[in-house]
Order: sequence, then C-alpha cells, then structure tokens
Amino acid sequence: MRSNLLRRTKLIALSAALLVSGLDFAAAEKKYDAGASDTEIKIGNTMPYSGPLSALSGTGKAEAAYYKMINARGGINGRKINFISYDDGYSPPKTVEQTRRLVESDEVLFLAGTFGTAPNSAIQKYMNAKKVPHLFVASAADKWSDPKNFPWTMGWMPSSRGEALVYAKYVLQNHPTAKIAVLFQNDDFGKDYLVGLREGLGEKAGQMIILEVPYEVTSPTIDSQLVQIKTANPDIFLNFSSAKVAAQSIRKMAELGWKPIHILSAASTPIEGVMRPAGFDNAQGILSVQYMKSARDPQWNDDPGIKEWIVFMNEYFAEGNKDDSQTIWGYGVAKAVVQVLFQCGDELTRANVMKQSANLDFHNGVTLPGIRIKTSPTNFRPINQFQMMRFKDGSWQGFGPLLGAD
Repeated sequence: MRSNLLRRTKLIALSAALLVSGLDFAAAEKKYDAGASDTEIKIGNTMPYSGPLSALSGTGKAEAAYYKMINARGGINGRKINFISYDDGYSPPKTVEQTRRLVESDEVLFLAGTFGTAPNSAIQKYMNAKKVPHLFVASAADKWSDPKNFPWTMGWMPSSRGEALVYAKYVLQNHPTAKIAVLFQNDDFGKDYLVGLREGLGEKAGQMIILEVPYEVTSPTIDSQLVQIKTANPDIFLNFSSAKVAAQSIRKMAELGWKPIHILSAASTPIEGVMRPAGFDNAQGILSVQYMKSARDPQWNDDPGIKEWIVFMNEYFAEGNKDDSQTIWGYGVAKAVVQVLFQCGDELTRANVMKQSANLDFHNGVTLPGIRIKTSPTNFRPINQFQMMRFKDGSWQGFGPLLGAD
C-alpha cells in the first residue's frame, strides 16, 4: 500500500512539473504578425521629403536616426528596426499609394509618425479596415483621438481644437474685452482651431470675434487677407496658418507697420522653418504654446533630457539642425515607438502593438516637466497639455503654468 502511494505521489509530482513546464513554454512562445520576426521589426512612414512642406521633413530624418541608434545598441529584445520611410510630397494621392506599398508590399508591422492632416486623412479608413496600427500621427487634427470609430489610429500632440481652447483661456484671463480677428487655413487644420476658439470663448465668442478670414493652402500669397484683417483693427490677431503662410504673415505685418497682439499656431513656430525666414526682429513678442523643451531656451541648458538629445544629435544625426524643433519632435515620437515595442515583448502582433500604445505612461525627456506621455483605451491623445510661450531674442521662452487642452 505504501509502495502504491509513493508511485502515485511521484506521478502527481511529475504531472505537475510537466504542467508547469508547459505553461512556461506557452508563456515564452513568440507571436508575430507580418513585419515582425526573431530578427526584425518593420515600421512604415510617409513624409514630405519634397514639395512645399519639405522644410518639416526633419521629423522623419530624426526618427530614422533614433532607430539607427537603437539598432547600434542591440535593437529591441535583439530585433533590429527596419524603418521604411517614403516621400509623399504632402500629396494625399501619393500618400495613399505609398501607404499601400508599405502595408501590402513591404508588409510593415505598423505605421508611425506619418506626416500631415490631409495625407493622414486620406489613409485613415484604409489603415483601420486593414487593422494595421496607424500610430502617433504628425497632425494636430481632433480626429486622431477617436478610439470608438477608428481604433487603429492614434494621434500624438494635443489637438488644434485643444490648442485653441488654451488661447481662449489666455485671452479671457488677460484681455477679456479684446476684439479678435482670425486668419485660418480653409481645411480641417484651420477649422479645428476655429471650433476650439469659439468653444473656449463660450458666450463671449460672438462679441469678441469680429472677423474670420480663410485662405486656401494653394494660395501663393495672403497679402490681401492681412490687409483686410488690419483694416478691421482688432486688438488680437490669431494666426491659424501653416509654416509658409506664417512666415509670409509676419513679414507682411512688419511691412504694414501693424503690431497687434499676435498669437501663432504651434504648428508654425519652428525657428528655422518660420521665424528665421520671417526675420527675428519682425517676430519679437509673438505668442504661441509649447509642450516640448527647446534647445535654444537657456533654462534647459543643464536639463538631462536635452543633454541626452544633444548626445543623440551629435552621434547619430550630426547633419541635423539643433535649432529645428522638428528634430526634437521626431526624437520624442521615435522614443514612444520604442517604448511600445519594449512593452510588447515577444508578442509582436498588430493587436498587441495597439494594446500597448493605449497603455503608456512615461516621460520621454523632451516634453516639458509635468507632461507625461499617457494613454488609455479611451484616451488616444498621448499629450494633452501646453504652456504659453513668447518669441524673444531669437528663441521661444515659456511662461506661466501648464494648461490643459480640454
């Protein structure tokens, strides 16, 4: 009887050991979708390396350089990143063509950091139909945070609508009786700003906004619109324009000798792409918002995050311009992508990439103190705070508290 009991005990122990071994094997099992393997992770991207917005392509170049650094350091859990970035010239039909190439021919695991409102709008339905993650879209349109209707698309920065809400808060607190005129790009980019501004001003919107003037993205000049706005004599000029038009606006206002309180959209604040071409003297005192640190702002001279970014630039993107905010932007996005991939571990499926993207909570070193990269299954807006800033002596200088873009 004792012998039978001993045999039964041994069998139970052996069965338990085999069960645990099987569980360990299951836990260690690797899972891949197209674009991932034991050695490689393919990430797709489109960027305006040519065309009217090519000055902003530093974003894609910085992302590529960051992945090069990660690969040099051993990759992600031993896997090297293959970053495939194509030029779309900021042309939506070209974006569609290149995106299909990335998904159907190159078979990337996901897209990340694709540039522009119109180009991303052209591929959003396609990406969601294919169930391929469309991450950290380089556009401030409000539509990129809609997990219910587009569960495979996620934005990055605060929305244009949220940004305009912050401007409305600032105006109401500091200039509650001001007359406001608005220049806006006549598409989703500009209209989102208008929605946020009116929402933020609330019942005072009809009284405070005296003029709203659109311009087409294809317009060669906006001189006539600026003359029209100047004639209305507003106290505050809200300039919701793209980089090229912003630079034109600043120069034309100087020619006209017109000096209202000038608030410029954050998308149009790059020093090299906008402020320098417009003329530093002409740009003095312009207001906008920021959520990232600026290497030109002396308050960050000893900041660990900026020091780390400078080392990265020197070693892996030496040809890049440290005064170009696009390089910090691209660096921050790439860092978030790497965080997602580390969280994925050996389960490199598209569903898990999306799951991990919706469960982030970290600081990337280049956003302002207090601004974390934070998402959830119901929050597809990783960054949702701003600080006001003012252009002075060739650099943007932040002031005041963090303001929520909601």
